[in-house]
Amino acid sequence: ALGTDHYKRFLKYLEFFQDQDIVASCAQTDAKGDRLKRPYQQEDPDQYLRIIETRDDGIVVRGCKINITNTPYADEFIVVPCRYMGPEDKDYAVAFALPADWEGVKLLTRTANFRKGKHLDAPGMHIGDAETFIIFDDVFVPKERVFLNGHADPHQTPYAGFLALMFAHYHRHTYTGCKPGMSEVLASSALLVAEYNGIEKAKHVQEKISHIIGIAELVFAAGESSARHSEKSPSGTQIPDEILTNAGRRLAGENIYEEFKILADISGGLIATLPFEGSFFSEEVGDLAMKYLKRNPRVKPENIYRCFKGIENLVVSDLAGVLQVAGVHGGGSPQMETITMMLRYDTEKLKNISKYLFGIKSKIHRYERPTVTPRKQLEKFRKAMQRKKKS
Repeated sequence: ALGTDHYKRFLKYLEFFQDQDIVASCAQTDAKGDRLKRPYQQEDPDQYLRIIETRDDGIVVRGCKINITNTPYADEFIVVPCRYMGPEDKDYAVAFALPADWEGVKLLTRTANFRKGKHLDAPGMHIGDAETFIIFDDVFVPKERVFLNGHADPHQTPYAGFLALMFAHYHRHTYTGCKPGMSEVLASSALLVAEYNGIEKAKHVQEKISHIIGIAELVFAAGESSARHSEKSPSGTQIPDEILTNAGRRLAGENIYEEFKILADISGGLIATLPFEGSFFSEEVGDLAMKYLKRNPRVKPENIYRCFKGIENLVVSDLAGVLQVAGVHGGGSPQMETITMMLRYDTEKLKNISKYLFGIKSKIHRYERPTVTPRKQLEKFRKAMQRKKKS
């Protein structure tokens, strides 16, 4: 649209990506500094990743991306903006891709994992996570790997917000698939521990577990429906409906702690006080430990131990805390989903329904909400810029 070759560059990169069958980490969230100030207003201009120099052969960037998942074990990272950028923020309108071990890139990584057993092994124990600060200390990016550069061409700046929204949108849509999967793990665990505790028939237990199952199904349904009501972009990709995607993601984020609370409630305090594994296999006290772990007489003590150890990992381990916070904020917090939904929904047309029903308007047109995507925001920005030029 602006006469650049960025799209051709990206297609070439995509071909490389697919041919080499590599894994990437998307780096979006900036450090942000003072949350009440825009990028160009920050006392420290590096609080948002920015271009400090444009050369014939590429750009030099400085800044930091935070809360980034999987970077240390990815082949590459793909950097996109994290917010709308105004004309004054042109230096911050940047997108590119680099190998994860590129010169000048510093990875500050925090790992978390479930606790493995020495005597009893299980697939669920072999799960971990890495979250990273990616620091760009005056890093050079080759020209062929640059996909957005507002520093050299301010006309590209509006696309920063569009890219930010598109990544968040697709991220939230993936959450409507992966979040129900996590909920099913929690529901499965609640069902199993209820059986082992001998309370699986209790009405309050069934009601609580049905809440987890219901949330999982509704979130998944929102994702499926948003895909069904998707819109084809000029590039040929399908873009899911934005309101349905955000409705599903918000429902998931608002309920994640409730789901963990239900599992903790049904499990009881043992998930936080279970003695270490060695005690159950000790020659001195192992038999006694297993004896006092018994609950349901139809279940072997070893399986009872496995169940509570598994739920301990899910609820009170280091990784459990990461998963819970990620359930709220991953892809965008519920407040961001609320903002997006209200920006996209045509509330004036929605109000006309009640105006007709209450006799305030005599006629209204049939209302069926059309599919909306982040492209609507790009169109809105363009119209605003045109009005600004005319005024």
